[in-house]
Amino acid sequence: MDKWASEIPVKDARSRAKFKEGGKTPAWQRKEGKNSSGGLNEKGRKSYEAANPGSDLKAPQPKGGPRKKSFCARMKGMRKRQKPSNNTGKDRLSLSLKKWNC
Repeated sequence: MDKWASEIPVKDARSRAKFKEGGKTPAWQRKEGKNSSGGLNEKGRKSYEAANPGSDLKAPQPKGGPRKKSFCARMKGMRKRQKPSNNTGKDRLSLSLKKWNC
């Protein structure tokens, strides 16, 4: 066993071993699990939920509601801490804020 493999948690060790044996990383970490207009697509959400039992990711709620208010408040706070050089409009944060109509 590699030195780094013993330093990571068991859940990650299994996924790293699978990746090392020629398997793929979960879809939510790859381009095919991400929505080009920001956030995760359905395949990415299902992949994340499979890798993290007990999680319950839902699709964006851009029309309004309590989830939108909460999301926009949290993510706008992240925007303030973002470096100006990373604020290109094409970054994942900008895309997700646009998708949620924040």
